[in-house]
Amino acid sequence: MKINEIMTRDPIVLRPDQTLNEVLRIFIENKIDGAPVVDEHNQLIGLFTKSHIYRAALVSIDSGLTVDSLMTREVFAGHPEDEFETVVSPMVPRLPVIDYHNKVVGMLTRGDIANAFFNSYQNISSELDAIIDSTHNAIISIDTYGNLKVINHAAEMILGLKAEDVTGRPILEVVPNSGLLDVMRNGRAELLQKITIAGRDFISNRSTIVKDGKTIGAVAVLHDISEIEKISKELQIVRELNEELDAIIESSFDGLYITDGNGITLRLNKAFQMISGVKPDEFIDRSVEDIEAEGVVNRSVTKLVLERRDTCTIIQQYKTGRTALATGNPVFDKDGNIIRVVCNVRDITELNMLKQRLEQMQGLSQHYASELSSLRIKYASPLRLVANSVPMRKMLEMALRVAQVDSTILITGESGTGKELIAEIIHENSPCRKGPYLKINCGAIPEHLLESELFGYEGGAFTGARKEGKPGYFELATGGTLFLDEIAELPLGLQVKLLRVLQSKEITRVGGTTPFSVDVRIIAATNRDLMEMVKNKTFRGDLYYRLNVLPIYVPPLRERKDDIPNLVAYFMKAFNQKYHLTKRVSPEVVDIFMEHSWPGNVRELENLIERLVVITAGDVITGDDLPAHLLPEGVPDADSPASPVSVSAIIPFKDAVESVEKQILEQAYVKYRSARKIARELQVDVSTIVRKAAKYGISPPSNSK
Repeated sequence: MKINEIMTRDPIVLRPDQTLNEVLRIFIENKIDGAPVVDEHNQLIGLFTKSHIYRAALVSIDSGLTVDSLMTREVFAGHPEDEFETVVSPMVPRLPVIDYHNKVVGMLTRGDIANAFFNSYQNISSELDAIIDSTHNAIISIDTYGNLKVINHAAEMILGLKAEDVTGRPILEVVPNSGLLDVMRNGRAELLQKITIAGRDFISNRSTIVKDGKTIGAVAVLHDISEIEKISKELQIVRELNEELDAIIESSFDGLYITDGNGITLRLNKAFQMISGVKPDEFIDRSVEDIEAEGVVNRSVTKLVLERRDTCTIIQQYKTGRTALATGNPVFDKDGNIIRVVCNVRDITELNMLKQRLEQMQGLSQHYASELSSLRIKYASPLRLVANSVPMRKMLEMALRVAQVDSTILITGESGTGKELIAEIIHENSPCRKGPYLKINCGAIPEHLLESELFGYEGGAFTGARKEGKPGYFELATGGTLFLDEIAELPLGLQVKLLRVLQSKEITRVGGTTPFSVDVRIIAATNRDLMEMVKNKTFRGDLYYRLNVLPIYVPPLRERKDDIPNLVAYFMKAFNQKYHLTKRVSPEVVDIFMEHSWPGNVRELENLIERLVVITAGDVITGDDLPAHLLPEGVPDADSPASPVSVSAIIPFKDAVESVEKQILEQAYVKYRSARKIARELQVDVSTIVRKAAKYGISPPSNSK
């Protein structure tokens, strides 16, 4: 996969003389967190990201700083024809792409990288599944609880079962004599064991499945020898079994090297020859000590196994210059004597590939953990968050990521979009979720009371104060989260005190003199443009930058209309349960909802659904039950007769016909939206409708079906 196949072309670029404010506006408007910096010839000279903004904010609030003074100059860049795997890893967050003249032609973003990793993982997973199912031998594996995890097509044929019917069931119920539970408990492989299943004989190789040094299950590979058993009675059992074992050893992808208990080489397979590059006659019937002394191999793993009487793993270098990972396993007889040493040899190149795949899977594991949190929120939360649209899924993913840190979060968005619900989700998925969660509306409390509510007061601090004093929200939320809603309504005087809390993590009660520390996570929210308020000097700029460490924008309902059908279904279910009703919504109502701009967002939709559920007489809510302001303009009532054609002036017949045709087509497109439906209603061909619509410049609505 080449870089030019997945990169974002014509990316947004920055100039070195642009100021911090300009960059912030570009980042916010385009919803990006980094961009390459180019000179007047569009050549790459640096990289500027949100991290530079954060570092600048920690050192100075000077908004006049330029990109040139903050950017990273030594930038790792890729070329369009570069292979993705050679220049990108999970640790690379973004990558500028330049041509051979050092000009920026693209940008590899986090989203591009994540999609590439995900597609790569899917391809690998599909290939592995295909390999397992294409294997002639039956493969069965269990987890640590003894439940079936994998059963391939060959095993299905042997057992006469389907994988979907037995996966997850205890192995003792499906294959009682598999022996996998014993292998997993003992931790010792059982190779070339004869086993009878469903009246047929098999050679079974059973071993544990080890991941990160921990046993996570066991696997059995079964080779059917029923026919061999029948033939071996006539043609010498020993010879046939020996040939079968030879085939198994030779078909191994890993190199196999076998010696006797004295270190004399007995056999090796073709894979070992290919990996080492050494001819068989330099090993066969020779002692491993002599082989090591002559420099055929720098170090013999078999020699170590014989010395230590235990499994050993080392990296071997052969005289051909090749390097491999070798693992030697001793085989004991009943008296405890080593009778064989079996060495498994694998090319380091393959190991490196597996390491890369492991890193990719670790990245995917983190992604799936985030997805799992999203699903838990969607289906397990008592306040269900509908997030099917792309903007909401991205916003939710961001909320779950920032929930893991304790930095201040600023949630912005129009009124009624669900900012308070997002704050609750962040708290419930944060490390301080076991602590208190308190919320206060800064615009709902009078200014003279807000300070004492936030910071508390000492006894006798003012008239009417309690003698024992009162703790404020900051104290009560210690160890948890404090949600400051409508932060834009906070008076300027209190903005200074809030800034001090954010900087020093200390508060002083009203009427008190002794500051004390508070450990609380701050989440603020507003439906106003704080940056504009900073410019108008109605909101402190230093406080804004302190609050806007981790910004989250909740999109309005008009920007996430894909969520409307699900929201309608959710609210209908909730209010039907509340009022013990069984109302339904007709499809035309959902279509009308999709066309509405929803200035009141989700709150407006929720209130409207409740009203319709309560006041609608029938069980089905139709377009006739909707308020007038929701009905599309210019759509005639389906029950009213068609309006006659009226003539107000004498015009040529051609112009009159065209005028009538245009009016009819405009009304038809509004009502039916589909050229096929219009053609059926007007009793003409679809091609006629399409041609005349193009002639009069009539376009179907954006959500036409």
